Amino acid sequence: MDVDRFLSEADEVETALARALPAPVLDVGCGPGRMVRAALDAGHTALGVDASHAAVSIAQRRGLPVLHRSVFDALPAEGEWGSALLLDGNIGIGGDPAALLRRCAGLLRSGGRIIIETHRTARRDHRFEGMLRDDVGPSATAFPWAEVGRIPLRRHAAAAGLEPVREWRAARRRFAEYVRPDVEPHVVSDATGG
Repeated sequence: MDVDRFLSEADEVETALARALPAPVLDVGCGPGRMVRAALDAGHTALGVDASHAAVSIAQRRGLPVLHRSVFDALPAEGEWGSALLLDGNIGIGGDPAALLRRCAGLLRSGGRIIIETHRTARRDHRFEGMLRDDVGPSATAFPWAEVGRIPLRRHAAAAGLEPVREWRAARRRFAEYVRPDVEPHVVSDATGG
């Protein structure tokens, strides 16, 4: 993890990304709220969620709307978000990218977008037990995680019912954008005519 970027303000790439997002914006695994701040600065309604108490505390001290919660828990405005962000490798949350993408798709309104920062290796598709470490050693119990490049991400996104929009590189980072397709309401006709 790049701790300096984790704790810093959004860079030029992230600021431009935030301006282009459909609102409202949900930052999944938001950490101390860098992208929540960028979305708010762009004039959007935004919310961050993160399972790390320490990260959420930093964000809340900064006055940012962030919840200490897993993305798999109940969240406000489910089915109404315009964008969901999975940056900084957060496609790895939970160790099952297809399940995470299904969950994020369910949080979006029809036509909502998911922006994913992918692994720099295009074919990377690796699941493992992660552990946070610092200079002192391991600081928590193991947790399921994944690393996903743009090629396997296509398969995981398709399994989640998402459609591709674009893939791009910026400042040595790789991104992909997917959309929750517009869903036509299902009309059941009465064969009896009544």
